[in-house]
Amino acid sequence: MPETGKSDQFIRVLQIRCAGQGKQFREKWRKGGIAVFELKVGRMSFDKGLQIIQADVRLSIDGELLIEEPLCLDVGLPALLLSGLESTEPNRFASAREWKRMPFFVCGCGDPECRAHSFRVNHLGNGTAEWTLLEESQDGTSREQESFVVAAAQCREQLLELGERFLAYTSELDYRPYFPDTLPVVRELVERLKSAEDCRKMEAWAEHTPE
Repeated sequence: MPETGKSDQFIRVLQIRCAGQGKQFREKWRKGGIAVFELKVGRMSFDKGLQIIQADVRLSIDGELLIEEPLCLDVGLPALLLSGLESTEPNRFASAREWKRMPFFVCGCGDPECRAHSFRVNHLGNGTAEWTLLEESQDGTSREQESFVVAAAQCREQLLELGERFLAYTSELDYRPYFPDTLPVVRELVERLKSAEDCRKMEAWAEHTPE
């Protein structure tokens, strides 16, 4: 176990914005139909009894605050990271091994069936992804609440940093999650996110390099 205060070095707010700051930037993206995606995760902590990682989560899209509360981070983290790479559909009543179906943000007790924030992510194929907030019912049906189109690359950038920070934080813990493959899956997804970011940067470089 890390000594008291050890986790402080990892308590750093994640705040990567799209590609600029201020009102003019936000208005420009709104006119283009692309919402500003902003995820902040701070104060990671380890519940040894429950074997879960908790954190303060704040998610806003297009300036609308959707989440701001302490939640369980690790149960839905693999699915959250996957959403930066491909479309995902949640089912908060799925088994723990169906990690691709987990809601991204789960009740602080670690049980998705207790309470969760469920999002469907649909990659639109033009550099954007649609995030849809869902209200899930136990009979398998869901009701759409709000939808936002965001820049897929900007989500990936934020998710990559979160995944790396999670791996750094858990590296010194006696961490045995309910889904035993949590760490291997997160490591693989972090590598895939890195590769996707490298490809994007190479493509951007090529577009701006004269022949």
